[in-house]
Amino acid sequence: MNLPSLPLLNRTSAREPGQPNAGQTPAKKRPWKRPGKKGLIALAAACALAIWVGSRFLVGGNTVSAADLTYTTAAVEVRDITSSITGSGTLEAADSYSVTTLVEDTILTADFEEGDQVEKGTVLYTIDSTDAKSSLESSEISLNQSQRSYQRQLENQDNLNVTSTAAGRVYSMGVEVGDEVKSGDVIATIRDSDTMSLEVTFPADDAASFHAGQSASVTLDSTFETLSGTVSKISGSTDVLTGNVLVRKVTIDVANPGGLSTSQSASAAVGSVTSTASGTFTYSQEKTVTAKVSGEVASLRVSEGDQVTKGQVLAVLTSDDVSDSVQSASESLRNAEINLENRYDQLDDYTITSPIKGTIIDKNYNAGETTESNQVLCTIYDLSYLTMTLSVDELDISDIAVGQTVSITADAVEDKTYEGVVTKVSVAGTASSGVTTYPVTIRIDETDGLMPGMNVDATIQLDSASGVLAIPAAALNRGSTVLVTADSPSAANAAPGEQPGKHQTAEGGKDEETAGHYVSVQVTTGVSDDSYIEITSGLQEGDTVAYIPTSSSEGSFQMGGMMMAGAMPSGGGGMPGGGMGGRPGGF
Repeated sequence: MNLPSLPLLNRTSAREPGQPNAGQTPAKKRPWKRPGKKGLIALAAACALAIWVGSRFLVGGNTVSAADLTYTTAAVEVRDITSSITGSGTLEAADSYSVTTLVEDTILTADFEEGDQVEKGTVLYTIDSTDAKSSLESSEISLNQSQRSYQRQLENQDNLNVTSTAAGRVYSMGVEVGDEVKSGDVIATIRDSDTMSLEVTFPADDAASFHAGQSASVTLDSTFETLSGTVSKISGSTDVLTGNVLVRKVTIDVANPGGLSTSQSASAAVGSVTSTASGTFTYSQEKTVTAKVSGEVASLRVSEGDQVTKGQVLAVLTSDDVSDSVQSASESLRNAEINLENRYDQLDDYTITSPIKGTIIDKNYNAGETTESNQVLCTIYDLSYLTMTLSVDELDISDIAVGQTVSITADAVEDKTYEGVVTKVSVAGTASSGVTTYPVTIRIDETDGLMPGMNVDATIQLDSASGVLAIPAAALNRGSTVLVTADSPSAANAAPGEQPGKHQTAEGGKDEETAGHYVSVQVTTGVSDDSYIEITSGLQEGDTVAYIPTSSSEGSFQMGGMMMAGAMPSGGGGMPGGGMGGRPGGF
């Protein structure tokens, strides 16, 4: 004989109205835990003992006599069965935010109250920012100074490339590669010898009517050769010569035919007006190029006699001091920029806005009060929906999926069931006492009457069957067999050797061969909950199943149809082997 199965304690039964347990009021279900190691040992011992005792009541493998045992019988009935998982949890808001600040100053405005609905970005608090604005202004000044310093250092870096200040020919180079030069040292002399300039005086009144670009003629004193020239400059001041003659200086540029030099002199005429005296030639451009920064001559880009243009690089200097100064100025500038950015960010902290859309749950600070760093100013809840988290056993987690509907009830709201939906099944489990559970998140959109913090019960329906044959879960034995009374219609389906026989154990003076006898019938099961199991084949209406309900009492342990007392039955030399009852479908 086999033991009846244990109920699935992690699953709850959702029964139709009018179908409670026989003679019992269903109790609220709680999340179950798998039996510990000690429980499993006790269960194994009880099952083994039950097998030994059961063998005493099997006669030739035929029938079971109930003379010494107390069985409970139940009719095979038609009912609805729902397989589900239940659990409890605490409701939480869809989102929540505790508004804090790092600044400490006087609150100027706080124009909201508890219970107010606010949008994301709504201004909650404004805090006195006078000191912050002063610091911001100081940071802006520091940034400007750093920018100017950095620009100067970049110019110094550019000045390491020594360039010509005029177009002409390199008359002389004052340095060689490897020379150390200081700011102001002569690098090169540039001359424009293709054009010569002659500065002579003209009567002041006549010179006043001259203009730049006017044609002039130049007569060499040595050869009386006449050259064409152009007025390039007229002095604005008047000089007084001997005899109180008033004159002005006029500069005339002459193309050098190749023989003019600064040692030659000449007179000039502009129109009909001649100069009052001769003058000597000078080069129209002769520039001395000097170093603007100190350094070492790394290379020379031109040689003496080369024709150069204005801005052309003549020499390249190197200087570690200049490079270090540029780097230091760059870092100082970046620090000033970061400091200013931080000041702007800090200024934003003085205007505190709502980070989410929601409801003000509490307001801890009001206008006129001084804020404290890291203290909660107010709390906002997004109550557009509520959530809860269930811890589901590892044996059941594979049955849970996102999108499953959940029935929610709360003790605080009587006679109302809310609908939720599974939104997340976490794969991060938590192990405790040898059992692993996984958090399952449930969302509840209809929240009328519910509030964050309430304790609720949740039921997730896994499977259901309506109008099916069912037996008590305890009546199913290992190997999917059931004991039925010998007079049950399905007793004829018992396996060979299991047919009832004649025994003088009839009760109440009966002499029918079936009285007080049971046979084992093979069945096929379907949906189950913690109390009932669907039978899809093997039984029919009118059958009566027999089983011994699980119970415990002082000094004994009754399980699966066997009463196990404190002392083992004698005889047999020990506990025999044999089959073991279990959960539907086997342990």
